[in-house]
Amino acid sequence: MTDTPTLPAVSREWHLLSRPVGWPKPEDFALVEAEVRQPGEGQVLVRNKYLSVDPYMRGRMSAAKSYVAPFELGKVMQGGAVGEVVASDAEGLSVGDHVLHFSGWREYAVVSGKNAVKVDPDAAPLSTYLGVLGMTGLTAYAGLLRTAAFKEGDAVFVSGAAGAVGGQVGQIARLKGASRVIGSAGSAEKVKLLVEEYGFDAAFNYKDGPVSEQLRAAAPDGIDVYFDNVGGDHLEAAIGSLNEGGRIAVCGMISVYNNTEPAPGPKNLARLIQTRGRIEGFLVGDHYDLQSQFVREVAPWVASGELKYRETVVEGIENNLEAFLGVLRGDNTGKMIVKL
Repeated sequence: MTDTPTLPAVSREWHLLSRPVGWPKPEDFALVEAEVRQPGEGQVLVRNKYLSVDPYMRGRMSAAKSYVAPFELGKVMQGGAVGEVVASDAEGLSVGDHVLHFSGWREYAVVSGKNAVKVDPDAAPLSTYLGVLGMTGLTAYAGLLRTAAFKEGDAVFVSGAAGAVGGQVGQIARLKGASRVIGSAGSAEKVKLLVEEYGFDAAFNYKDGPVSEQLRAAAPDGIDVYFDNVGGDHLEAAIGSLNEGGRIAVCGMISVYNNTEPAPGPKNLARLIQTRGRIEGFLVGDHYDLQSQFVREVAPWVASGELKYRETVVEGIENNLEAFLGVLRGDNTGKMIVKL
C-alpha cells in the first residue's frame, strides 16, 4: 500500500433516518460521525472536496419502486463527488490523484478503483466535473441531441432554464444552430441571465402569468423541441405550442417531486395526434456511450467561453441538506455544489 498522510480517525456523513412525506424535513436526516477506514485490495480512500446535490435524489428518499434503488434508512447517502486520493491499494490510482465517484454526502469515502474516474484539475476546475463537464452536462447533451433528436433550425423551449441542466441545453441548442431558444425561470434575475449571458433569444418568469400565454408570446411560430425539467403547467404549455413533428424530452418534473397526491396530467394530450408529436422520458445512465463524444465537443466550448456556466457553492458538509433543499426550492443558479 502507498504511504499515506496522517488521517483523521472519524469522518462526518449524512444518513437518512426516515422517508420524507411531502417536503423533506431536517428530522428526516442526521449528520453523524463514522470511522475513517483504510482501503482494501482494489480500493482507494478519497478525501472529498466537492459534493453534488441534485433533484433526482428526492426520489431516492422514497421506498417507491424506481429506476434506482432507494437510499437505505440509517445508512450513509450517496451522490456525485470529486476528491483527492489519500490512500490507494488500487492499480492505476495513486495518492494525490483526483477522482470523480459516487460516494458523496460524506467527507471521506472508500471507493472501488473501478468506480473512480481520474480527472485532471489542470484541465478544468474540479467542480466542473460534477456539473458542466459531468453527469449534468451529459444529461443536457444526450437529452437534447439523442432523445429530442434536435436538428439545426429547430425552435427549442427549456423549462428550469437557469438550472444546471437547463442552461446547458439552451446553449448547446444555440451553438448547434437553433432558430430560436426560449427559457423559463423563476426570477427576473434568472431571466436576465438567460438572455444576456447564456444567449437565449427569449426568456420569461413563470411566476409572472400563465406559462402558456408567455410561451406563445415568446415563440409565436411554435416550438419544435421542449426539454422538460418541470412538468405540470410547463408541459401542458409546451404541448399547446408544439409544431408538427415536435419532440418533448422529459428529463425531470421538479414541480411534482414533493406532492403527496398524484398531479393532474396535461389536458391537451390530444394535440399530439394533430402534431404527430412525441414525448419520451430518458435517464442519463442509458447514454454513457456518448460520454467521450460529449467531452470532446463541449469541453472546448467551455474553455473558450462560448458555453457559459454558473455554480452556486455552499460551504461545509454541515450545510449539505440545506443545499439539497435549496435545489428543490430553485435557490440555485446553475449547478448546486457543496465545497468541503
